[in-house]
Amino acid sequence: MGTPVNIIVGSHVWIEDPEEAWMDGEVTEIKGRDATIVTTNGKTIVADISSIYPRDTEAPPAGVDDMTKLAYLHEPGVLHNLACRFALNEIYTYTGNILIAVNPFRRLPHLYDIHMMEQYKGAAFGELSPHLFAVADTCYRAMINEQGSQSILVSGESGAGKTETTKMLMRYLAFMGGRSAGSEGRTVEQQVLESNPVLEAFGNAKTVKNNNSSRFGKFVEIQFDKHGKISGAAVRTYLLERSRVCQVSDPERNYHCFYMLCAAPPEVIS
Repeated sequence: MGTPVNIIVGSHVWIEDPEEAWMDGEVTEIKGRDATIVTTNGKTIVADISSIYPRDTEAPPAGVDDMTKLAYLHEPGVLHNLACRFALNEIYTYTGNILIAVNPFRRLPHLYDIHMMEQYKGAAFGELSPHLFAVADTCYRAMINEQGSQSILVSGESGAGKTETTKMLMRYLAFMGGRSAGSEGRTVEQQVLESNPVLEAFGNAKTVKNNNSSRFGKFVEIQFDKHGKISGAAVRTYLLERSRVCQVSDPERNYHCFYMLCAAPPEVIS
């Protein structure tokens, strides 16, 4: 719901639009519950006063890095702030201690190199620009200082970038946790990352929006010793979308593993 108390003639507001999602405009007239808004592109819209939201005219054009600083933390305000930052190639934004990531749909290697890891190592949360590594570093230090388990929840819709985010988190934790080699000379991080293609073969499928979409969820546990070095890892929970096995919607496909098995030579199948 909007904030009717704050809406008067002359107020700058956000109004929902079927094409643009949200448009900004100015209230020119109010009659009972109906408000007349003239948008910035010249449209005149009459809407119920409860469906419009106040717009902060003093918000910085480049947006804010922590959305708790916004005067109005409502849907159009949040989306506009994310859009302003995304236009400047800033894909990460905080809301308190929550990190919001907008998928750039392209590689940004400079954001995840060793130099960037070094910058966030030991930095206070919020001291530097919002970043995935800041969340991972805060979690790692809380685990060391409090001697207790920590969790990072990675959530989002299909194609949001959850799988890549999880890989980057593991890379940073391996960077902080020493990279102790296992029995075969491979690091724990390598072993965990190498297990991903196997899990994805059995849990990824083609969807309308994504040719390689994870249709499963997993709980990855990374174990550390008393010195803060990685000592092991385990996939504790693996949740599969079982309905896809017996029913596939056109033009989607079943799990990749079925097609791999069909194309594999007999000796591999057996």
